[in-house]
Amino acid sequence: MTSTEAGLVGVDGCKAGWIAVQRTFGMAPSVGVFATFTALLASLPENAVIAVDMPIGLPDFSGKGGRGPEALVRPMLGARQSSVFSIPSRAALYADTNGFTTIEAWYAAHVRASEVALTTSDPPRGVSIQAFGIFAKIREIDALLIARPDLRGRVYESHPEVAFCRLNGDQAMQLPKKIKGSINPAGMAERKALLCRHGYEKGFLDQPSPRGAATDDFLDAAAMMLIAGRIAGGEARPFPDPPDRDSFGIPVAIWA
Repeated sequence: MTSTEAGLVGVDGCKAGWIAVQRTFGMAPSVGVFATFTALLASLPENAVIAVDMPIGLPDFSGKGGRGPEALVRPMLGARQSSVFSIPSRAALYADTNGFTTIEAWYAAHVRASEVALTTSDPPRGVSIQAFGIFAKIREIDALLIARPDLRGRVYESHPEVAFCRLNGDQAMQLPKKIKGSINPAGMAERKALLCRHGYEKGFLDQPSPRGAATDDFLDAAAMMLIAGRIAGGEARPFPDPPDRDSFGIPVAIWA
């Protein structure tokens, strides 16, 4: 399948669920927000190739630096490598799957996940708050790929900063997207300029993000769509190459 034959979709997690930038052949890109990944899939053509900024494939035991893909891509990113979280074992991801109605319950669940992670990693390592914050979304995709093996050839893990690096001739972005949790306009402008060099109209990228998604979520999803095109066209590279497999047979690799 070529990138002109497939629907291309780039996805990032956001506050309201999932933000998706998508394009079909001959059409301008569009952006939307979906409450669940299942709802997103239901809106897409069956041949759509999807690149998503979310870890896919979970280890039974986590080594130094997290999963293999994370350890491989960090050296590419220089000062941006802290954007690649270390993902712990499957057991840690599923240590507490309850909904959290209070902040105290949320922190207690983080403690439980860290306790499991410590016993399923070498060197022993807990779970960062940032990584724990995306556990529910990791589980959402994981459950889909376990239940529907056909999706494993359509839904691919990527990472925005790895994507920007690869799209920039293997040169990492010079400026951060955020500084102390706030949007860095110069960093966003650097990424918008790169996306425009790869075919986006500036007006599309300058539009307000959909309700429930942040500006950086929008740009990350736009970068993911370009990676979906590279995957469909046979240009993307997996890290590692070939991909690993987890205990369910799900591929484990960051594509860019």
